Amino acid sequence: MDYDYWKWKERMSDRQDLSSSLVHLTRAAEINEMKLSAVDVLLKILRERKIIGSTSEKGFIRGNRSAVCFQDAPLFSIAQNLKFEKELSKENKTRHRYTGCGLVFSKLYLFQNGCRPVIYDRVEEAKKYLDQSEYFRLVSFDLSDVAKIVDWSHEREWRLPGDLEFRIAMSAVVLETKQDYKEFIRKTALPENVGILGNICGIIVLDALLM
Repeated sequence: MDYDYWKWKERMSDRQDLSSSLVHLTRAAEINEMKLSAVDVLLKILRERKIIGSTSEKGFIRGNRSAVCFQDAPLFSIAQNLKFEKELSKENKTRHRYTGCGLVFSKLYLFQNGCRPVIYDRVEEAKKYLDQSEYFRLVSFDLSDVAKIVDWSHEREWRLPGDLEFRIAMSAVVLETKQDYKEFIRKTALPENVGILGNICGIIVLDALLM
């Protein structure tokens, strides 16, 4: 018998280290001289039904194609990643690359829209076998110097070239804290956000997973 979608889903649900979903996380931003919280940015994405791809100038993307980034990990693992990233940012006095506010999509839905796993390798070596049009999938990976490890594979990243225009009914919301949840619920009642709460698949609060 074929290994079909339902068997694939069953295998994912029986494994703590695998997920049948992909998660896109965002962060606070300043747009047109207006400071937006991570929840504001998330609501803007939901209103527009569109995630704008990152570029080499405004992100960690290589090559001349923009891309939307996702993590292929169970939500509990993403919550653990966020905790570690916060501690690392505090230690190095750098800003967070993302927060726990974002969207969850079915892996099948994103695959059908062109999303694929990234390629982890030494950059110069990978460029020898990758076409330039695929450089957006390349993430630096190098364990040769024990004093300067380069390893982002814990994110199990996937990338989609360009922007993602999505159906809101195919998305669920991820929020980091109870405060984010309260802000999200309060702001979905604003006129410009009416309809969002009733159309998303659901809401997950990551802090609750680490209690």
